[in-house]
Amino acid sequence: MNNRLKILRAETDLSQGDLARLLGVSRQTINAVETDKYDPSLPLALRMAKIFGVAVDEIFLDDWIAPERD
Repeated sequence: MNNRLKILRAETDLSQGDLARLLGVSRQTINAVETDKYDPSLPLALRMAKIFGVAVDEIFLDDWIAPERD
């Protein structure tokens, strides 16, 4: 899963630390999400979306393709 978190954070002039404080997580968590080393929980993804005023799927981009159903 890819994400646009770093781009959105830069557009709103938030540091990793600033965003971490707003979300109640560590700066390391934000870094891990931005570098695709950690997929956030649904509640955390929803809080991120609220902070940036966008839908979750505007932050997190899933390239998975569903298999065809019989």
